[in-house]
Amino acid sequence: MAGGPTVAGGGIGANAPKNKWAGIMMTAFAAFGGILFGYDTGTISGLQGMSNWLQTFGHPTEVTPTNPSGYGISSSTQSLVVSILSAGTFFGALIGAPAADILGRKYGIIFSCLVFSIGIAMQTAATAIPLFVVGRVFAGLGVGLVSTLIPMYQSECSPKWIRGAVVSAYQWAITIGLLLAAVINNATKNRPNHSSYQIPIAVQFIWAFILALGMFFLPESPRWLIKRHRDADAARSLSRLTSLPEDDIVVITELDEIREQLRAEEEIGESSYLDCFRPGHNQICFRTLTGIFLQAWQQLTGINFIFYFGTTFFQNSGIKNPFLTQIATSVVNVGMTVPGMWGVERFGRRRLLLVGAVGMTICEFIVAIVGVTVSTENTSGQKALVAFVCIYIAFFASTWGPIAWVVTGEIFPLNVRAKAMSMSVASNWLWNFAIAYATPYLVNKAPGSAGLGVKVFFIWGSTCFCCIVFTYFCIPETKGLSLEQIDTLYANTTPIRSVAYRRQLLAQDNAAVSEKDHQEHHDNDVASVEKV
Repeated sequence: MAGGPTVAGGGIGANAPKNKWAGIMMTAFAAFGGILFGYDTGTISGLQGMSNWLQTFGHPTEVTPTNPSGYGISSSTQSLVVSILSAGTFFGALIGAPAADILGRKYGIIFSCLVFSIGIAMQTAATAIPLFVVGRVFAGLGVGLVSTLIPMYQSECSPKWIRGAVVSAYQWAITIGLLLAAVINNATKNRPNHSSYQIPIAVQFIWAFILALGMFFLPESPRWLIKRHRDADAARSLSRLTSLPEDDIVVITELDEIREQLRAEEEIGESSYLDCFRPGHNQICFRTLTGIFLQAWQQLTGINFIFYFGTTFFQNSGIKNPFLTQIATSVVNVGMTVPGMWGVERFGRRRLLLVGAVGMTICEFIVAIVGVTVSTENTSGQKALVAFVCIYIAFFASTWGPIAWVVTGEIFPLNVRAKAMSMSVASNWLWNFAIAYATPYLVNKAPGSAGLGVKVFFIWGSTCFCCIVFTYFCIPETKGLSLEQIDTLYANTTPIRSVAYRRQLLAQDNAAVSEKDHQEHHDNDVASVEKV
């Protein structure tokens, strides 16, 4: 699924254990923006199965058991309606980085909600495809901006020790949005008028309003404020995030670290997009390509096939109630993302990505085999198909769903981080668009389409196998490392050997901390003796 990577340094408030939940709760709220994308994805899947939507935007066709309305849309129209949102998000993601620098993280998110709402208004009012499509473009621009800005805000305001889990909460919000859309679609699908599809679309105004209103009361990123030389405002912001006084030693220390990082960034100077692909000892080109391809492979797992076209796919596979089946898959998606949020800090990034890719590969091939060997009239066979789709979703939700975003955010060096981040997010949306556009032509049994049906899972199974190979050779283990230590890791080892080298870095870090504590105790003892 869609979303965005982290950009900050070590995080804020890591040394304030008594007040650690203040910043976490604030940055966790920002994850609410994931609902915008998740809900929109789930909504468009359900709309394509609603009789009134098909009558309004489609054309008369043959009445069949799988199409009782007698109306349908062509593969080209279906591709355009579904995929055009991702075209908008592609450009929204690219302008996300400059928008964050000009407007700030906080007001950039509020601006994104406004753009998104314009798109929702157009879709709600539309009675013809052109206006509906334009509305999805504007909604996509808003979602693309959010997918860059929210993880950026989260990572700059969340404690280092839980940064991965906090950023993963954005993916969790996406899954919650998918579930809400499935429930609301199911509740309105049988209405005999335009309200059957207008209600699910218009509900998105509520999500945008909640996010914009909440962000208005949250503090701006202290790092952005310092970059703008607003040190007093940065102190107030960090004070709110840590629930500590502005003159507290923790707040002062954190601000000094941010200033030091900013000075290092200014010494490196502004970098161009071309610099993201220059080879060097710290593997900048390799890291940029890793982020771009990691986001591509996340989409090529085929997960959005289920959430974009799941209702019509289950309907054509002979499932009696495809809307309820879509709710079931969304429930699995929401529930299994939580273990992923916990596991990313417990088991590590590399291990879970490997396990997830292996699990998805097996499930995809089983779904394909069951689909081509069992009749649509075979109830047991169709139940098995749905069961393995749910297991596949569980593997994705607990691994590749949240963890791909975390890894992408952690691997970029300081001087190219914003640009590499925007290109990685844009890569996700570009492949999202390509898959959404091509799928109807691959799956539908209509003139000009391949008519693969459930056989498309052979393709997704093959791409998931490629995810195993990619992870093994390209993804290092970064759990528990600061962004500076990740730079050192890339400069001195390979992803295959990263697990052992990571242990070495952590051991050195622990030794340095122990030496510092020992020296502080020694200084305190000396001071006590001198007083006596």
